[in-house]
Amino acid sequence: MHVLIVYCHPSKKSYTYDVLEQIKKHLEEEGIGYELSYLYAMDFRSDMSEAEYEREGAGHLTLPLPEDVQKEHKKIERADGILFLYPVWWSDCPAKLKGWFDRVYSVGYAYGTQESHPEKVMKKVDVGFVVCTAGHPVPFLEEIGIAESMRNVMIDDRLGKRFKYKEMMVLGGTLDKEKVRGMHSEMIQSIGKKMKRYSGNHLT
Repeated sequence: MHVLIVYCHPSKKSYTYDVLEQIKKHLEEEGIGYELSYLYAMDFRSDMSEAEYEREGAGHLTLPLPEDVQKEHKKIERADGILFLYPVWWSDCPAKLKGWFDRVYSVGYAYGTQESHPEKVMKKVDVGFVVCTAGHPVPFLEEIGIAESMRNVMIDDRLGKRFKYKEMMVLGGTLDKEKVRGMHSEMIQSIGKKMKRYSGNHLT
């Protein structure tokens, strides 16, 4: 199995980066290969250019895609699973990851039709896994409706029918990270096993 990790956080001193290191370790323990799109380290451009909008807004599929977008498409095509890891900022992912969806989910690839070149359409990926860190505890996020809202956006819209199996894991309570670290570690350890279980011939 091969996994693409789309990681979005500006600081290597963050709790989210610690989660990334744990995920990589557990994927390796499961014999799962991976590659990393570290959006801040890549300086991935989140804002759509005017030329990109002309392609998206009018569905002009003959207009070229930017090179950085094409590179992400190639990573997706190599992946059996995609794992998105990010902190919750104002009830959603950071702007740079939102920009990844805006630009990488291009018309004729992730939505719309590409009848003339079906080989350029995004494949249906076996597993989509969303992991996000949140300062507030999960029960509080559930109570105020934010947890449901995040799932609706990430699982139902952004992952949608593009993935066969989808799951979202909210690692809440990070304002007191020492208190929740043990519980989170157990949850993180399960990710590789779940991705392996629902990949390829293991899909149920």
